[in-house]
Amino acid sequence: MTAASAVARGGPVEGVWRFTVPAEQASVPRTRHAVRDRLLAQGMTEIRYQELVDDLLLIVSELVGNAVTHAAELSPEVTTELVLRGGWVRVSVEDGDPYRPKALAADTGRTGGRGLLLVKSVTLQAGGVCDVEQAGQGGKVIWASLPLPREEP
Repeated sequence: MTAASAVARGGPVEGVWRFTVPAEQASVPRTRHAVRDRLLAQGMTEIRYQELVDDLLLIVSELVGNAVTHAAELSPEVTTELVLRGGWVRVSVEDGDPYRPKALAADTGRTGGRGLLLVKSVTLQAGGVCDVEQAGQGGKVIWASLPLPREEP
């Protein structure tokens, strides 16, 4: 099924895609652009998807950025997985560092350290869920699932 026919029937084409990049700062925009291009190629071009795409790109930027900043020493690569299925979009970022981060409370005196809090906030506001899990190789996977917008009558 093409993206155009998916939109005609009311939704994007389902599938699973993985993007593995080196754990370096240049990989953050590279991954964000790859995810954006894939979402658009799957049929998420209509205006009703714009907020969802923006939210997903913010989440990808934060999660890949955190992995590159905090896990690069133990994880030379970072893998982002994008799943479109059953009316949901799930984005997950896996690295080889076993440390499980926690969302820090909002602290106006800090200039950083609120990326996971931002991810959780954006996810919950969109009606989604997110979590941190252990990965099979001893690292971790941080993921967020957001619902696709309903078709307006």
